[in-house]
Amino acid sequence: MKTALTIAGSDSSGGAGIQADIKTMTLNGVFAMSAITALTAQNTMGVTAIMDVTPEFLAAQIDAVFADIRPDAVKIGMVSSPALVFTIADRLRRHEARNVVLDPVMVATSGARLIDDAAVAVLEERLIPLADVITPNIPEAEVLSGLRIKTAADLLAAAEGIATRFGCAVLCKGGHGLSDTDADDLLWSCGSAHWLRARRIDNPNTHGTGCTLSSAIASNLAKGFDLTQATRRAKSYVTDALLAMLDLGQGSGPMNHAFALTGGYAEGPVGG
Repeated sequence: MKTALTIAGSDSSGGAGIQADIKTMTLNGVFAMSAITALTAQNTMGVTAIMDVTPEFLAAQIDAVFADIRPDAVKIGMVSSPALVFTIADRLRRHEARNVVLDPVMVATSGARLIDDAAVAVLEERLIPLADVITPNIPEAEVLSGLRIKTAADLLAAAEGIATRFGCAVLCKGGHGLSDTDADDLLWSCGSAHWLRARRIDNPNTHGTGCTLSSAIASNLAKGFDLTQATRRAKSYVTDALLAMLDLGQGSGPMNHAFALTGGYAEGPVGG
């Protein structure tokens, strides 16, 4: 069985972060492992508290995984502390990690900055160059490229610029601003552009879509799909999870990661 490691924060409400990653990896057919960067107290309405782990403890988690069950792919989520970014980069280099998927969580889709400039600088200098592919949303792609993105042509220019600057493939997520009817993403890899077309799903419960997409990509890379196939399969998984129309919580709720789960162990009582 192929394996994948997620390095990210814990979401107590289960819709994003480590919890979403593990669900996604499991439903995409790989054995999921985790190294937790932070504990959060949150629900569908927002985050109320965050507690970062120490760099030493994060390093110990990553070392423990690589020493015993070497991951076939690694997904990295939100890391707000420069010291933790340094730690992740150091351990990934030391363990020669492969199939590294980085979701560079810097800017919320609302435009709010989630990490400070010091952490962004370390992310750009130390961690992004280690990634095989990064998955910025439009605000994050603007930060990384220095360009304003209003059109599909802008997104293309930004993706090419980011790939050239950091030496990695780039999946620019265009679903949050280019169209009211489409949710098209753009993969720039090996000097070529590949559009991942999808219609926009009329579902307000989108908490954890970025975490889910990057984890699904990592899962498919772990299984041996090439990057284009892996991103297309991941995009399809997220679309189907949104189409399941799960409705939990009072705010922007989670997707149904287990929409395709079948079998006796998933069944409830007869007539229940």
